Amino acid sequence: MPVLTRLIPSPVVVDINAGALDDLAGLLADQRISASGKLAIAISGGSGARLRERLSPALPGAEWYEVGGGTLDDAIKLADAMKKGHYDAVVGLGGGKIIDCAKFAAARIGLPLVAVATNLSHDGLCSPVATLDNDAGRGSYGVPNPIAVVIDLDIIREAPVRFVRSGIGDAISNISAVADWELSHRETGEAIDGLAAAMARQAGEAVLRHPGGVGDDGFLQVLAEGLVLTGISMSVAGDSRPASGACHEINHALDILYPKRAASHGEQCGLAAAFATHLRGDRETRDLMVEVLRRHGLPVTPGEIGFTDEEFVAAVEYAPKTRPGRYTILEHLDLSTDQIRDAYADYAEAIGS
Repeated sequence: MPVLTRLIPSPVVVDINAGALDDLAGLLADQRISASGKLAIAISGGSGARLRERLSPALPGAEWYEVGGGTLDDAIKLADAMKKGHYDAVVGLGGGKIIDCAKFAAARIGLPLVAVATNLSHDGLCSPVATLDNDAGRGSYGVPNPIAVVIDLDIIREAPVRFVRSGIGDAISNISAVADWELSHRETGEAIDGLAAAMARQAGEAVLRHPGGVGDDGFLQVLAEGLVLTGISMSVAGDSRPASGACHEINHALDILYPKRAASHGEQCGLAAAFATHLRGDRETRDLMVEVLRRHGLPVTPGEIGFTDEEFVAAVEYAPKTRPGRYTILEHLDLSTDQIRDAYADYAEAIGS
């Protein structure tokens, strides 16, 4: 009988440890990503500029490009500027916006991308998607996976703690997203990729059940690995389904309805995941999510991020419109405004808020 396998799209290199940036040039040379050291490095004007001073002596063949922001226009300008050089690879050095711009630019000019994360705010650093602001709001653009991911835990510890907290919320929301995927599989017959679901769920569970805190290297290692695995799970599935369910629909609704007041992506996703888990009737997981989110300093009620209960109810009602065709607990229950209001009141009472 034939042995059937499939190739999993994943980075050639995943280096997550303290001091990982100390020999970036050597790592890329050893892995035959850039033997010549000719790199186009995209950075921000903040932390990226400071890292440039530190890394430039070890990367004499690199050219540095400062990215203005996280818009589609910024990414196109970056790609146009990089076209003039002859590089082995593009390096995105920074947070999510910089890496997403670098992803898009690398895809546009046909070069591999090396993602060097300076914070752990969300799972996009290793995903096959670049999320960029455009004239219509915010769009998701398909791009190849990074060829390498480098996360220096020393750099992560220097970033504001709110970025780590955001990553925690995003990782934990995987558990709710996979539950929604399984619900859709049962109710609508939607195909589910078992490997992608397992990777995303285990990434979320590892973060949810780790006893450490945001200043603990062991916990940061697990969080970083979880975010990378989540990105790979999306590549395996071919879309964001393993990491995006009702939790992300509610997050997107908050962004759309209250764009100037929205909290961080992970804060909103963590809160929304706990509420979606409540809607599914999984009290045990809801209580554990709430306990862990609180322990890490993340919100579990809309009031903790500046929204009224009524504004949150409006966002939950609007949420299915953000992902037409996606089936989650929100589409399954199809609650009226009053029913959502009652469900949130039950949630708030259950968590002791």
